[in-house]
Amino acid sequence: MSTQQPDPPTVSTIDYEAIAESPQFLKLKHSHHNFVLPVAAAFMIWYFAFVLVAALAPEFMATPVIGNVNLGIVLGLSQFVTTFGITMWYVSFANRRLDPLGAELREQLEGAENK
Repeated sequence: MSTQQPDPPTVSTIDYEAIAESPQFLKLKHSHHNFVLPVAAAFMIWYFAFVLVAALAPEFMATPVIGNVNLGIVLGLSQFVTTFGITMWYVSFANRRLDPLGAELREQLEGAENK
């Protein structure tokens, strides 16, 4: 049985409040919010519109499209398509815009931590 003592916790010398107020972090936060908030709002409007139409206009949703497939099924499945599309769009956006900003901040923090 080992009686080795755990390493004492290290105290960080990084001023995280100053980092949170830095122009780089604010730009990252602003870029993220500028993408997420409008896209999330648009999707929620689309989702609730689908639910309301399904509840209030069932005869419209029952409109045949092809064979036994009606408009309700097409619009319901398009909810999934929209979700996957938004996910792919966000990943592309994050790779192009957010990840470089995050990497820059990470390098600054790692440099400050190693001092």
